[in-house]
Amino acid sequence: NTSIVLSVLCDDRPGVVEALSNVLAGHDGNWTESSMLSLAGKFAGILLAEVPSDRADAFIEALGKLEAQGIKVVAERAAEGVVEETRYVALELVGQDRPGIVHDITEVLARHAINVQELGTTVQSASMSGERLFLAHAKVFIPIGTVTFSTTVATRSAVSCLATPCSGWMSTTRTACASMPWR
Repeated sequence: NTSIVLSVLCDDRPGVVEALSNVLAGHDGNWTESSMLSLAGKFAGILLAEVPSDRADAFIEALGKLEAQGIKVVAERAAEGVVEETRYVALELVGQDRPGIVHDITEVLARHAINVQELGTTVQSASMSGERLFLAHAKVFIPIGTVTFSTTVATRSAVSCLATPCSGWMSTTRTACASMPWR
C-alpha cells in the first residue's frame, strides 16, 4: 500500500467528507487518520489515506477532479524515512493574547529542537476581566539525543523563556511514551 497525505480546503457545506470518502472508496483505499473542522465558513482538513500502490496515481488524479465541485485537494505521497526515537510531551499554555504569540512560542520550541506534531489554539474572553486569553494545546516530540536533559525540563525551560514577552503564562506539561519510537 501507498500512504498519501491530503490537505483539503473549500467552502463549508454538507457532503465534502462524503465526496472525499467516495473517491477513496472507489480506489479501494482506507481512511486512516484525519483532522477536519470548519473555520470562518471554510472547511479545512488533513487526511492520511492508504491505497493499493497500483491505484495511487489514479487516486491522486481523481482527487484533482474534485476541484470542479469547489473542493481543493493537495495530495502527496507520505515520506518514507528513518523513524527516530522521540519523547512525546503534551503542552497546555494559557496567556494574554497578542499579535505574534504563536511565533514566540514556536521560535522557542524550534530553538530547543522540539518538533510540533499537533497544535490547537483558540482565543477566548477571561471570565473575570474580559481580556482576551490565548489557549494552546500542543503535542510535541523531542528526538532522543537532540537534548541531553529530560523532556519535562526541556519543555518547561522553553515555556519559561516565554514568560518575559508573555507575562502571566501558565503551563502544564505531560510526558508520555518516554523512550518509545513514534512514527
